[in-house]
Amino acid sequence: MAAAITRDSVPVLRRGVRRQFDRTRNCAILMAPERVIVLDEIADAIIESFKPAATVGDIAAGLAMRFQAPAQEIEEDVIAFIRELNDKGLIVL
Repeated sequence: MAAAITRDSVPVLRRGVRRQFDRTRNCAILMAPERVIVLDEIADAIIESFKPAATVGDIAAGLAMRFQAPAQEIEEDVIAFIRELNDKGLIVL
């Protein structure tokens, strides 16, 4: 069973996964063993917000301010994206 993701969850990139800027593609990517994931602007903003002890709620609140968007809507989008990363084994909670 997958871990429940709530506003109090603290997402962290799994060991061996890192975010970097790819000059060839001219965009941010996630590098993981034997795979590369191209990040769009929103996905990159979410992953950039992963900080020690930063909860999903903290990440969503920061992005809502940054993009001047409704906090509840942003939080739902952040949870959905983090769930996708978790399902792919790219993060730990």
